[in-house]
Amino acid sequence: MDTAAETSRLETIRAIAGRVARSRGLEIFDIQFRREGQGWVLRIYLDKPGAAVVAGRAGSAITEGVTIDDCRDVSHEVGTLLDVEDTIGHRYTLEVSSAGLDRPLRGADDYRRFAGCLAKMVLLEAVNGQTHLSGRLQGLEGDEVLVADVKGRVQRIPLGLIVRARLEVEF
Repeated sequence: MDTAAETSRLETIRAIAGRVARSRGLEIFDIQFRREGQGWVLRIYLDKPGAAVVAGRAGSAITEGVTIDDCRDVSHEVGTLLDVEDTIGHRYTLEVSSAGLDRPLRGADDYRRFAGCLAKMVLLEAVNGQTHLSGRLQGLEGDEVLVADVKGRVQRIPLGLIVRARLEVEF
């Protein structure tokens, strides 16, 4: 299949999944559709907009987030719609889950939302001699992410320099 057809199919899947998620007060965090060892796998990752983070701890401290029932219900409805509309056209496995406790951070809103949580980052260029850093997110000022290291020193990381970032699970 050509790239344009694959892109179109993924857009159709995203539209269907997005409609179902929104009807349940959820949003699509990510969609992946790829061939793996046992065949094609469609993974849909859900998020709950505005889910609170309590005491700056991701994981069990995220309240009112995506539940197992949410994943089951979205999986059932999306799977049915994809099959009825014959969107995929071949066998596949559908997996629906939350974005996860160690979720990637994407964009300014995530750095605000998860202020107080531990995170790991990989930077495009060194800041204060570091291209890899961990620390507690302190939020965002302008286009800079504020991160406190283990000694409590706050570093300012330009948002545009962050290549990858994800929350760290705290217990």
